[in-house]
Amino acid sequence: MREEARRAGGWLSFEQFMHLALYAPGLGYYAHDSAKLGRLPDDGSDFVTAPELSALFGQTLAVQVAEALVRTGTRELWEFGAGSGALAEQVLDALHAQGVEVAAYHIVDVSASLRERQQKRLARFGDRVCWERELPVRMEGVVLGNEVLDAMPVRLLARTGGVWHERGVVWDEGTASWRWSDRPTDARPPCEVPGSGDYVTEIHPQAEAFIATLGRHLVRGAAFFIDYGFGEGEYYHPQRHMGTVMCHQAHRADDDPLVAVGAKDITAHVDFTGIAVAAQNAGFELLGYTTQAWFLLNGGMAQRMEAASLPERAMAQKLLMEHEMGELFKVIGLCRGEPWPAVGFARGDRTRML
Repeated sequence: MREEARRAGGWLSFEQFMHLALYAPGLGYYAHDSAKLGRLPDDGSDFVTAPELSALFGQTLAVQVAEALVRTGTRELWEFGAGSGALAEQVLDALHAQGVEVAAYHIVDVSASLRERQQKRLARFGDRVCWERELPVRMEGVVLGNEVLDAMPVRLLARTGGVWHERGVVWDEGTASWRWSDRPTDARPPCEVPGSGDYVTEIHPQAEAFIATLGRHLVRGAAFFIDYGFGEGEYYHPQRHMGTVMCHQAHRADDDPLVAVGAKDITAHVDFTGIAVAAQNAGFELLGYTTQAWFLLNGGMAQRMEAASLPERAMAQKLLMEHEMGELFKVIGLCRGEPWPAVGFARGDRTRML
């Protein structure tokens, strides 16, 4: 990373820094073989995702997937950033229990170590599960992405003294550490941030470019993305003046990405309005936008919890409760062609807040 900074004249944008910290071959966080996903620090993991907490997550998501497969007349699934493979396993098992057999489950994941875990976990499904290095010219099917948009590098913008800057980093030889460095910029948040006080936030060109790329390749089907984030009005609220960049290591969160570089995850909340606009520009129709809690309840999570054991219910509740994952996590649904009243957005739709 210091060599990249030297070649760039000493200054790296945060977008470049985040990309290298997460994805530099062999050394970035997602490029080495640390455990990453798990329930407890004792297993060497850094954070937990919904499919790791409860199999009811994937089983409930499968209700929406099954409906989308029928509505779009497709038989394939595509998952981006498949983690340990838990979600793929849960969805495939649940679809089979519903009598829905998919022709193929494609996984696209940049992490070689996670691909190995996925291959071991999903071996029993045989050739139906396959790993893709690049997208085909034409894709059909239902696309899934759970906590994938938040891991896409962001640009940092900082308003200081009433002037907007792009925030980057430089290597300080004296302290042998990275430090922040701002440069004036013409870039701005997508909406006006009232006032002139100091303010730090993110813009999301890579996540929006990903949606545009998906739009060029997906000729028939639907897509569902689950992640933590807000609509534009909440994201760029004057009170959210410190931005949303967070790091995760050993199940602890911190807001300093400049230390333990490559050893911890770096994320930023998702601007779902930006995702929706990028999707519409790419030719998608919006199926809905809601909280994770409402999406899962619409899919029958409460009924599944009634039939589960007490420990299973306790873990599943974390997916629904407001102070856990139920409110902060959102779900956005997209489709090609005519939208339909998708089951996951039947109640609690928040499209008006995008």
